[in-house]
Amino acid sequence: MPNDALVAECPVRAVGPVQKVLAAIHDPVRLEVVRRLYNAAAPLQCGMLYDGINKSTATHHFKILREAGVTERLVIDGLTYQKLRLDEVESALPGLLASVVGGANRDAALQ
Repeated sequence: MPNDALVAECPVRAVGPVQKVLAAIHDPVRLEVVRRLYNAAAPLQCGMLYDGINKSTATHHFKILREAGVTERLVIDGLTYQKLRLDEVESALPGLLASVVGGANRDAALQ
């Protein structure tokens, strides 16, 4: 993909302290967003990250995750994507996302 096709939409924040990250991902909608991004291992279009909520509610959840430093917003060829900042979160809080997403994947498989 050409470099001019990818634009970081918002300033990227540092990964927050563990309390802020846990507060961001404890919500079921945000946990599902993180789970989908983690499992995809690539940026995903925003609409692929949630079910059963409206766009403005999804935007609020994306903002909470960005402010905690867990995700970043990208525009690729005019489309908005969310990207999990896995390397940065792993560096700041080793093993946290793998553990949380592992549990979320287990729970999703039981439903």
